[in-house]
Amino acid sequence: MTQIKTRKLGGEGFDVSEVGLGCWQIGGDWGDTSDATSQEILQAAHAAGVTFFDTADVYGGGQSERALGQFLRNLPDPDRPKVATKFGRGGGVFPDGYTKDAMREGVESSLERLGLSKLDLVQLHCIPTDVLRQGDVFDWLRDLQSEGLVAHFGASVETIEEGLIAIQQDGLLSLQVIFNAFRQRLVQELLPQAEAKGVGIIARLPLASGVLSGKFTKDTTFPENDHRNYNRDGAAFNVGETFAGIPFEKAVELVDGLKGDLPQGLTMAEVANRWILDHRAVSTIIPGASHPAQIQRNAAVSALAPLDPAYTAALRDYYDANVAPHIRGPY
Repeated sequence: MTQIKTRKLGGEGFDVSEVGLGCWQIGGDWGDTSDATSQEILQAAHAAGVTFFDTADVYGGGQSERALGQFLRNLPDPDRPKVATKFGRGGGVFPDGYTKDAMREGVESSLERLGLSKLDLVQLHCIPTDVLRQGDVFDWLRDLQSEGLVAHFGASVETIEEGLIAIQQDGLLSLQVIFNAFRQRLVQELLPQAEAKGVGIIARLPLASGVLSGKFTKDTTFPENDHRNYNRDGAAFNVGETFAGIPFEKAVELVDGLKGDLPQGLTMAEVANRWILDHRAVSTIIPGASHPAQIQRNAAVSALAPLDPAYTAALRDYYDANVAPHIRGPY
């Protein structure tokens, strides 16, 4: 079995597997995933060497955290992976109900569902830009850290502007961003500044909701309760969370345009994931999985050699000319 390499999350953080596991799918919004399948996915990830699991209080109304907590209870403490969760979109706080008491209640509820006494990492979950800029939320996080409820804190953001605001905060360990071959603008400013400040980068949606796997056609359909159905145009939340903000049919067309020039022996998904890991500012990518077989394929990307610089340059040119004009939503 391929051994996943590790990187440090931020300058003052902990080691994480280069390929983590995003647990959004376990909680819902990607169609139905049974409790048994959720446990199989988590077990497969652990067996593959994944040491970083990312979830949120709002995924499935707490179901993702509960499933992860059930899994963690069966592990000896030395084998326990690092767990990151989020606060800011559930519990009735979004968009203007943020208080220190609400944050404490949210963190304590996450701890209960996960069965932990301290969170390895809690991240602000795509909260409004004005709330980030005001900064009180970071003071509250520092207080929770000093009380021992939280080991580290970070921020999950939607835009480059929000990322640049967040990395100015003392003690911020990590920044979670939508970063993939169809969202390349972060390379120019945000990633270098985060790296300079010792802020780790967690790359979510590395396959742009699966379209960069290369397996979809324009006729592919998704369940009614899958965000790739109901959020295609941003009806429920930021459209950038779904197919990188690109209309689905156009996204499929753009991926098809890349398939003819893939590096020899690599699949579209391997190229997409490896491209992200080739950026040294990135600490980990957190692809999701709807079944255990996907886990090992994702994990194997850690062992691949970096992409050829000429191919990377061509991918950047393709993005600039063909992809960027079709991205919708705040970015």
